[in-house]
Amino acid sequence: MRPDKRRRPILLALVLAFAATGAVLGAVSLTRPTADIPAIAKGQPAPEIVGTTLDGASFDLAALRGRPVIVNFWGPTCVPCRSEFPLFKAKLTQHAGDGLVVVGILMADPPDLARTFIADEGATWATVADPAGAIKGAYRVAARPQSYFIDRAGILRSIQIGEVRDEDFERQFGLISGAS
Repeated sequence: MRPDKRRRPILLALVLAFAATGAVLGAVSLTRPTADIPAIAKGQPAPEIVGTTLDGASFDLAALRGRPVIVNFWGPTCVPCRSEFPLFKAKLTQHAGDGLVVVGILMADPPDLARTFIADEGATWATVADPAGAIKGAYRVAARPQSYFIDRAGILRSIQIGEVRDEDFERQFGLISGAS
């Protein structure tokens, strides 16, 4: 009977290891591209975004053709996301003559929390709700914040994973601000 008691911790460790391996493999399979969602790539048309903004308005990215667009996946509980808001607000003012548009895609946070944060920050750009994660999936978003720089013709020119800083912004804005 002695040997069985010594085997229990080993068996328990093996069961936990198999469970952890299964969880990791399951998580990885969820992040892999699927056959029904086309790959996203720089130099290709940006995936469509059709949905409803947090204030209840209809939104269609295609309606913004002819203008440089930044699509920003964010959420108010994401600290780097919160840090980007003053920059985006300033850049919208600075590049107003260029027709710059910022579009937020709410990711992984409740709409009411986002509405409060947007109001407190005085943000004026649309934020589209993505409750099912379809937009996130189409854009292959890895983490928040993640920003996509789309030119006037609707072509994706740059992807930034992580917080956009001033120097990042200006370099990438240069890729999308020219004539289509």
